[in-house]
Amino acid sequence: MRGRITWIIETRVNVNKTEVVQSDKDICLQRLCESSNQYRMHKCRYWCQCKANLELVDKFCYLGDMLSVDGDADGAVETRIRIGWYKFRQLVPLLTNKDISLTVRGKLYSSCVQSGMLHGSETWPLRKENEVALQWAEMRMVRWMCGVKIHDRVPNKGLRDRLGLDDIISAL
Repeated sequence: MRGRITWIIETRVNVNKTEVVQSDKDICLQRLCESSNQYRMHKCRYWCQCKANLELVDKFCYLGDMLSVDGDADGAVETRIRIGWYKFRQLVPLLTNKDISLTVRGKLYSSCVQSGMLHGSETWPLRKENEVALQWAEMRMVRWMCGVKIHDRVPNKGLRDRLGLDDIISAL
């Protein structure tokens, strides 16, 4: 028997907490009637379904990653840099300890901080500005670990070599 198969998927959501990201904000779906599973498209500012207005947002956090309507990685990169700084500050007593060798500190940084900064980066559509932001944040942390100020004019590659680190962009 050939026919059309219709899938009906019902999901319960808390409308007070639910936000919707939609690439075309002018088009929304609205259920024709409460007992129907048929929808019609119309133009509106809120996503309407079953007498519930769900707020449209430009970006939101999903599983620790920032998703945006534009599809760019700006929000994700900012969030991951913030997470990297959070992890770095947790580990500052170890990462700046002069009794621990630079190579061990570099391995600790790489496994805890750098991996946190790059989590999920496989899916990021990176632009040059995003790469620069990641490199800038990493070099600030590397200089802090090595005890070197920016006015000391020590090259970035030399500091990364002391710690046994690769450039964060090559780690992507």
